[in-house]
Amino acid sequence: MPKAPLVGRRETAPTGPMMVQKLRVPLGFVIAAAVVYFAEPTLVSILVGLPVAVAGALFRALAAGVIRKDSALATSGVYALTRNQLYFGSSLLATGFAIMSRNEIAAVLLIVPFGLVYPTVMLREEAHLARLFPDEFRIYKQKVPRFFPRPRLGVPLSFSLDQYLSNREYNTAVGLAAALALFVAKWWVG
Repeated sequence: MPKAPLVGRRETAPTGPMMVQKLRVPLGFVIAAAVVYFAEPTLVSILVGLPVAVAGALFRALAAGVIRKDSALATSGVYALTRNQLYFGSSLLATGFAIMSRNEIAAVLLIVPFGLVYPTVMLREEAHLARLFPDEFRIYKQKVPRFFPRPRLGVPLSFSLDQYLSNREYNTAVGLAAALALFVAKWWVG
């Protein structure tokens, strides 16, 4: 039996940028496996890269404890420092693991896809927020930088453990611990 046509809605195939955005998580697992394969970690590279990666995970955790996706515009806590704090945190995670890998191929695999994919993702998400919260987002956009945080004194910490858990950001901490264990094992055996 043929499907009834959708009235008022047109189905379209995902475009290049939309397809990349949808595939970024599955591709991330493939890239992570390749990074572990090429990595040549040392104790020093792990000790230097780990604080950078932990700072990224912490930044993401603080953001996840604030954001209520599509129901309210998050502007407090780390959202007062940068509009894309989750992606800033992800960039620190990638940089930390690039340092820990101590391998140029692994570092390129971590950093280049980030630089190619996330600028488009950020612009799409900002357009979405501008549609959802036109007046609020316009004002917020004027005050807060897109990516690199602008440190400000007196920014109140805003964090909800329930919201953090609801956003399942603990997966980042689990991923960080698992990847670190692989790097330490590779160093130990190597």
